[in-house]
Amino acid sequence: MGELILILGGARSGKSAEAVRMARARGDGQVLYVATAEAGDDEMRLRIEKHRAERPTRWDTMEAPHAVGQRIGRQADGHTTIVVDCITLLVSNLLVDKPDPYDDAVQNSVAQEIEAIVQAAKELPSASKVIIVSNEVGYGLAPLTALGRAFRDLVGQANQTLAAAADRVVLMVAGLPLILKGEDPEDRGSPRVDPDANAAVIGNE
Repeated sequence: MGELILILGGARSGKSAEAVRMARARGDGQVLYVATAEAGDDEMRLRIEKHRAERPTRWDTMEAPHAVGQRIGRQADGHTTIVVDCITLLVSNLLVDKPDPYDDAVQNSVAQEIEAIVQAAKELPSASKVIIVSNEVGYGLAPLTALGRAFRDLVGQANQTLAAAADRVVLMVAGLPLILKGEDPEDRGSPRVDPDANAAVIGNE
């Protein structure tokens, strides 16, 4: 089974930059960057181009707005590191134009996508690493629309499923990593949450 890493954070918290940094740190191994974004307008196209410019040109890029787990399984050969950026947009893609965002079919499609990604990571060689980026969307006020609330709920559940399966979970805050689960093999002195404490205690270990 490959190592599964989940990187969470709010908007502009440094999630994608941390994923790229982790992938770069593996050295010369071949990297597959799985992009779930779709260029629906000029602003999104500019964002996609900016992210692409920040990645090494030698990396392979696969655009996968859906069926991410299945496509990882087909494209994994020869790639020691796979970056999936991001789960938030994957959920958004599955919700677009759906008349009822709370329909069981929508919720099942998201759950199946996430389970397929976890299964794909399990089937990779032990030397492989899968780095998944997702937004922590529960910090703000409750969304005003049913679509917004469904989106928040689905992303939150997806994050919980991925975190439970992950070997390491990192929360990015203002560009700084907070280790929620697992250990930092680079020993950068990142603060971490003590899972055995009665309350969340942040300390340097």
